[in-house]
Amino acid sequence: MTKVGYYIGYAIWYTLSLLPLRVLYVLSDLLYLLVSRVVRYRHRVIWNNLKTSFPEKTDQEIRRIEHDFYHYFCDYLVETIKMMTISERQLRQRMTFTGMEELNRVLSSGQSCAVYLGHVGNWEWITSLPFWVSSDVQCAQIYHPLENAASDKLFLKVRERLGARCIAMNDTLREVVRYRREGRTICVGYISDQKPHWVNIHHWVDFLNHDTPVLTGTERIARSTGHAVFYADVTRKRRGYYNCDMQLITTDPKSTNEWELTDRYFSALEQTIRRNPAIWLWSHDRWKRTREEFNRRFEVKDGKVIRRTTPPST
Repeated sequence: MTKVGYYIGYAIWYTLSLLPLRVLYVLSDLLYLLVSRVVRYRHRVIWNNLKTSFPEKTDQEIRRIEHDFYHYFCDYLVETIKMMTISERQLRQRMTFTGMEELNRVLSSGQSCAVYLGHVGNWEWITSLPFWVSSDVQCAQIYHPLENAASDKLFLKVRERLGARCIAMNDTLREVVRYRREGRTICVGYISDQKPHWVNIHHWVDFLNHDTPVLTGTERIARSTGHAVFYADVTRKRRGYYNCDMQLITTDPKSTNEWELTDRYFSALEQTIRRNPAIWLWSHDRWKRTREEFNRRFEVKDGKVIRRTTPPST
């Protein structure tokens, strides 16, 4: 059944991807009407996230951002469909990279790189980074495997067709260490703005007017391996055209203070979002976990998060 599901999904995706983007954008416009006006996809989550992130904005301004987000999100979906067959020439025009001189300088020196990303713009198209670096460098991205085996296999095929390898989240450190032992230079993208599981909460930041629990694995891996750290600042130039500016954070992560890299990433990400709020993934229930609930249910001992057996003392 997994094979059948894979081939059916592949056939549908491949067929749709053959449509020109101008046609896919017509489908996106129709999908926008369905998602925003009929289904109202995750409206409560999106509205609450926007209202609490931008308390200075009026309801009219928030409503405008929400509808712009729906437009962008539908475009992201059809652009991801196009990834199945889009040519290198077309993608080079539509997904450009700047700041590559510094990134390539670091990579050419033999130092591997960790690149912080957010769910901004079309993060799937950033898998075209191999077009912009030396063929000696292995590009990769960390991903969370899907529960459905057929869907997972299908997405892996699409995400890896441009030359970047997908590494399952739980295998990240093992694979990074393996590349180092083999003497291979790698450039790994980490989308680090997701909501962490309770047991993975070790740090909180002030992010978009929220006390926010954050993932810290990227920083810990960079500090332990000595990878240079960059931030990918994504802008949407116009419909179907993006730019990713590679901004160096440090070439010496071991010299930074604990959580400094994480703090700098979220500070940079907030600036990116405030510049164009509509192109961040507002439909994610990002602030579901609160510090009060965490302190009530868990405690940290020797750097490990463990469930409380007794209520915290007042």
